[in-house]
Amino acid sequence: MKKNYLLGYDVGSSSVKASLVDVESGACVASAFYPKTEAPIKAVRAGWAEQDPNAWWEYLKSATADVLTQSNAVKDEVKAIGISYQMHGLVCVDKDLKPLRDAIIWCDSRAVPYGQKAFDTLGSEQCLSRLLNSPGNFTAAKLAWVHENEPETFNKIYKVMLPGDYIACRLSGTPSTTVSGLSEGMMWDFKENRPAQFLLDFYGIPVSMLSDIVPTFGIQGEVNAAAAAELGLAEGTPITYRAGDQPNNALSLDVFEPGEAATTAGTSGVVYGVLGNVAYDPLSRVNTFAHVNHNPLPTSPRRETTRLGVLLCINGTGILNSWMRRIVASPLGGNVEGSYAEMNDLAARAPIGAAGLSILPFGNGAERVLCNKEVGASIHGINFNTHTQAHLLRAAQEGIVFSFAYGMKVMQEMGMSLKTIRAGKANMFLSPIFRNTLAGVTGATIELCDTDGSVGAARGAGIGAGIYANHKEAFAALKKLEVIEPIAKDQAAYHEAYEHWLTFLP
Repeated sequence: MKKNYLLGYDVGSSSVKASLVDVESGACVASAFYPKTEAPIKAVRAGWAEQDPNAWWEYLKSATADVLTQSNAVKDEVKAIGISYQMHGLVCVDKDLKPLRDAIIWCDSRAVPYGQKAFDTLGSEQCLSRLLNSPGNFTAAKLAWVHENEPETFNKIYKVMLPGDYIACRLSGTPSTTVSGLSEGMMWDFKENRPAQFLLDFYGIPVSMLSDIVPTFGIQGEVNAAAAAELGLAEGTPITYRAGDQPNNALSLDVFEPGEAATTAGTSGVVYGVLGNVAYDPLSRVNTFAHVNHNPLPTSPRRETTRLGVLLCINGTGILNSWMRRIVASPLGGNVEGSYAEMNDLAARAPIGAAGLSILPFGNGAERVLCNKEVGASIHGINFNTHTQAHLLRAAQEGIVFSFAYGMKVMQEMGMSLKTIRAGKANMFLSPIFRNTLAGVTGATIELCDTDGSVGAARGAGIGAGIYANHKEAFAALKKLEVIEPIAKDQAAYHEAYEHWLTFLP
């Protein structure tokens, strides 16, 4: 009996993952990722980070072969393809659609001075009101670096692409991009609802280097004969969804409407909330992009809808917790680290507020939410007669949550109401202290779900192909593993601890 499947790709800087989702049940039937060890990042100078786009394609081919083998799927059973990808990268291709150089990826910082120069010259009002962000270290600034430092390469550029645009182009043979993608690269003008000509002109970048715009959901292209032969897919399979990893993480958690937010707490901590009107933070402490269901184009068959994703990032999240594991939770004089589960159990012995102990978790570089200041991590109020390992471990988790709450205040000042926060049950969301503190200090309901980026991309493809009528139908199979409501009797204690923590913030 024939089945119908949706294929989702998640093109990250560590690996490329593929997942195959059964249309009828909504269940993931197969998944695979490559490489099995972390993908290499080239750093020929301090602050640089590059990857070969051809390597992404090779990883994608291997992952595709695995999921087709695992599922015994026949190639014409794959009905649509969705793509999630690492944001803010730059791929430059020639007229043969071949990369001219390695991709400059999201964590490369060489373009910071180019973004700052544009911000200072063009003015904060123009940049923030039209881009909703400072030009920063995003894709347009990276391209400006290429223009100035590699003019021979720049003069050969036919199109510039984000990593997801490149994968879609390899699949279809046709370059294209999305409004959401252009917005994450600082190449979309929200006031004019068109590419950001004013910034491109400042950088000396011809608008013709941008690809044609396709909808985030809808027919973006079809798998051509060459890609079909390489991947074992049917020629003509439609590509119907594409989004950066953070908007796609929100989609994966069924976060589409104002008042909803998606969050992760791994290496870095991210809160991504949906806003229903065009707004920006005048201090640019958070980033604002077009969300997957933002629809500004009057030519679109659907009505115009404003849906922006506001992104808060805390760099010192997982690294503080892992530092606590190495330094605080290790047996004295030994090399054995305590497990995170053991750390959570030990931290639970300390009361809310850790008996007045507060930790600022900003020891992993400059934080955008603190206006790009590098304030460092610090421990405050320690009492040698009172505080134990348990207090330190609890204060660390609370400090991370309080930094989230501080950034979420900025989001609320922009008009966002954060009532529901969804996350995967992974990383720091495995800790009851972390979850309960976040619910307690924000007053939001926390919903932990079973999903990932490639599965979300597959379900997004189902929406774009019209297989699912809407996102509610597409995510009907999304499993809520746990729901955490604020505990009324504890909220005063959480708020008191948060206010105490704020007193130590520069």
